Amino acid sequence: MSTPANFLTEEMRQQAIGVESPPVTFEVEKGHILRFAEAIGDPNPQYTDEAEARRGRNGGLVAPPTFLRSVRGVNLELPFELSFSRRLDGGSDWEYFHPVRPGDRITAVARVAEMTERSGRLGTMVFMTTITTYSNQFEEVVATQTNTLIAY
Repeated sequence: MSTPANFLTEEMRQQAIGVESPPVTFEVEKGHILRFAEAIGDPNPQYTDEAEARRGRNGGLVAPPTFLRSVRGVNLELPFELSFSRRLDGGSDWEYFHPVRPGDRITAVARVAEMTERSGRLGTMVFMTTITTYSNQFEEVVATQTNTLIAY
């Protein structure tokens, strides 16, 4: 399947920027934190030993920073179809503000921040930057993820 020579118009770009996903909320379970820490091979007692974690700087068990990568994602609906057959994760940058703890209810919302088009060896490519904000039940932002999706 070939990609169009020019796909993204300025009108489409303006329609997409600012589009937000519906919020997705999930509860952080202690067992999920323990299994995640085990899966990534991180023996840090802040993630794996509740008694030791209570004596630590966080005052209890917390999730490893990369934990949020393991939870259910959000679904962004653009006002148009990206008519490309391939998708590539162009990478993420994360900022962390507060620890994620067992029992937290985390709500994730993604927003389209930028959309551009470039030509490459494989044809036209659309780069979409999204920012996902993760907030806890106290409405504190615990982390943000800036992600680049490449459609080609």
